[in-house]
Amino acid sequence: MAILADDMLVEEIGEGEFTLILDKTPFYGEGGGQVGDTGCIGTDTVCASVLDTKKADGVYLHICRMNEGIIKVGDTLSAEVDGERRAAIMRNHSSLHLLQAALREVLGTHVEQAGSYVDDKNGRFDFTHFAAMTAKEIEKVEAIVNANILRGVAVDTVETDIENAKKMGAMALFGEKYGKIVRVVKMGDCSTEFCGGTHVENTAKVGLFKILSESSVAAGVRRIECTTGLGVLAILEEQKKAIAEVASELKAKPADLSKRAAQLQGELHAAKKEIEALNAKLAGSKLSELMDKAQPVGAALLVAAELKDMQIDAARSLSDEIKAKYPNAVSVFAIYQGGKLNFLASAGKDAVAAGAHAGKLVGAVAAVTGGKGGGRPDNAMAGGADASKIAEALATANSTLEGMLK
Repeated sequence: MAILADDMLVEEIGEGEFTLILDKTPFYGEGGGQVGDTGCIGTDTVCASVLDTKKADGVYLHICRMNEGIIKVGDTLSAEVDGERRAAIMRNHSSLHLLQAALREVLGTHVEQAGSYVDDKNGRFDFTHFAAMTAKEIEKVEAIVNANILRGVAVDTVETDIENAKKMGAMALFGEKYGKIVRVVKMGDCSTEFCGGTHVENTAKVGLFKILSESSVAAGVRRIECTTGLGVLAILEEQKKAIAEVASELKAKPADLSKRAAQLQGELHAAKKEIEALNAKLAGSKLSELMDKAQPVGAALLVAAELKDMQIDAARSLSDEIKAKYPNAVSVFAIYQGGKLNFLASAGKDAVAAGAHAGKLVGAVAAVTGGKGGGRPDNAMAGGADASKIAEALATANSTLEGMLK
């Protein structure tokens, strides 16, 4: 036994965090993508929590926190692994072996493991593949894994020399270095892999398997995140609660959600059409009012105004209508809503022919407020900053337009 505290060997420890090295241990040290075990170490009067277990050069390092009593070098201690956590880790780890086999069956034998991570919550599996998996491929892989779980296949571990392991068809991790003696984990005819981690005794103990996500890690490398057993049940419970909440908000039974959603979509579509009609009506009534106040600037007519209480889509429709009905008209509108300031500008074809440029005009007007933007000669938009300068900005439209006209 050895005790390390603050990177120094000590004879005893009675408080704080420390590292404990035992003559033998049931704890699994982090390695091969699997996290280290947690648990407790002590006697009837001594208790230390094992927060993590590492492994360096074959030596197991128990990262501990002292809870009660004193541990001395030479003490006889009992070591107990957190069984529930270990079981969850084993379920997730075994599922990754089944997952790799299923991926090779569905996607092709080019699939090879490119990394993994396993803890008590989830499993993560990186693999070589050239494209994102389709929904059908994910569904098929998930189904194959669950089918092999339900078959209740025995999980056997064998320690043998590397040549014999290869003859057994064991799959090795690319780039990994192996010694003369290796450990092979065999799951019936489903999977045979080199592995030093902990596993269930039978695939049935994995319980359930669920793919949580599939994403890209690097060029030619994909990643699947998954969970098993109680993790799947937790997800189902979360989904059940979410469905119940949505059903309550929509005042519908869970079984009728799709019908209710379709009904709401129809109502929203009808409401949108009604709003568009009202906006068009508003724009139409505003058109004559604005044109009555239009100012002649050379060969053009300038309409510059702040459109209060008008949505930007309605303002855009109004701008387009002026441009279409009055070829020599140039319009500049300010719209300030929800703390956001925008400027719209348009120029009819005759105004453009005379030298008007909506993009340059709206850019100059917006600049007065500290904004910027631009666009085409006939249509443009810009963002503003200081809404208190709207009147000042619009007042510059006349001189700016005058400088453009031929």
